[in-house]
Amino acid sequence: MLVGVPTEIKNNEYRVGLTPSAAADYVAHGHGVCVQAGAGEGSSFPDADYVAAGCKIMPDAAAVFESAEMIVKVKEPQAAEIAMLRPGQILYTYLHLAPDLPQTQGLIQSGAVCIAYETVETAHGALPLLAPMSEVAGRMASQVGAHYLEKPQGGRGVLMGGVPGVPGANVLVLGGGVVGTNAAYVAKGMGAHVTIADVNLDRLRALDEVWGDEVTTLYSSKGNILEVLPAADLVIGAVLLPGAKTPWLITRDMLALMKPASVLVDVSVDQGGCIETTKPTTHADPIYFVDGILHYGVANMPGAVPNTSTRALNHATLRYGLAIADKGWQQALRDDAALAKGANVIDGKVVYKEVADVHGLEYTPLEQLL
Repeated sequence: MLVGVPTEIKNNEYRVGLTPSAAADYVAHGHGVCVQAGAGEGSSFPDADYVAAGCKIMPDAAAVFESAEMIVKVKEPQAAEIAMLRPGQILYTYLHLAPDLPQTQGLIQSGAVCIAYETVETAHGALPLLAPMSEVAGRMASQVGAHYLEKPQGGRGVLMGGVPGVPGANVLVLGGGVVGTNAAYVAKGMGAHVTIADVNLDRLRALDEVWGDEVTTLYSSKGNILEVLPAADLVIGAVLLPGAKTPWLITRDMLALMKPASVLVDVSVDQGGCIETTKPTTHADPIYFVDGILHYGVANMPGAVPNTSTRALNHATLRYGLAIADKGWQQALRDDAALAKGANVIDGKVVYKEVADVHGLEYTPLEQLL
């Protein structure tokens, strides 16, 4: 199979679908790999490294899309990229279709086989291809929050760790999964007072056993959130429903309870956000204010640390990508129930129920196409 790696074109997205090392594994399995010139430079992987790995360098994205049987990317395809997809071509990348009807419709019209990293799910409910970027985004969320709490950035002027005699920031983390745990890990390491809210009591017990009184665990009910929100300097949204739109845990009217110039960092924004007033922003224009509250909604946070992010992502995506290339998409999905969960749109049909439901589209069970 010929695997294509185009340059990411989303605003300030510097990651790349394959590292040279991962590309070399595809070549070792007997596949060809074509890489758009300069695709890896943002992640500090020069073209020469891909050539050394056995890849062919292509002059532009059009050449990659025209040649490749499988496209391996990082972020969801932009409109110009969707237009280059063709029926039967495999697209293997993050999609986040639940809040994005235009992309969903474009992929349906393309006839491509669209497999989303974020919905690959094991029998135990783990999301192995989302986890590494969730780890990065979670750790970045506390860094970003600390930055925007500074007065010159528009925040309250609060130091995350405080100093002797002056307490550090109060950080409320909504969600105790991979993002939330990593956000809490960094925030508490910076000296903040951290509260993690989640509806999963078993998860809260596990966090309490690991961290004890280093963090406060809280059941995520509306009443409890209303109680702690007024004290928060920084709120990190870290809620995920796999493949589905994220519910709002903080509504606009609740912003009135918050301290002026406090900060909201909604990592859930690429699935619709868990805060009503958040919207996707970019690294070029990351923040805005609603009712005096600073909002940060960058939907590709790990793109700011592309070398780390690309390497971590490839460690997770490689084995599944090789299975698709080695066996073809149909056999690979038959053989691996976790990978089958990654199928979202195939041959013009929506095969992931949550995506179909949220957009009011017809749902086709994957089994009918296998």
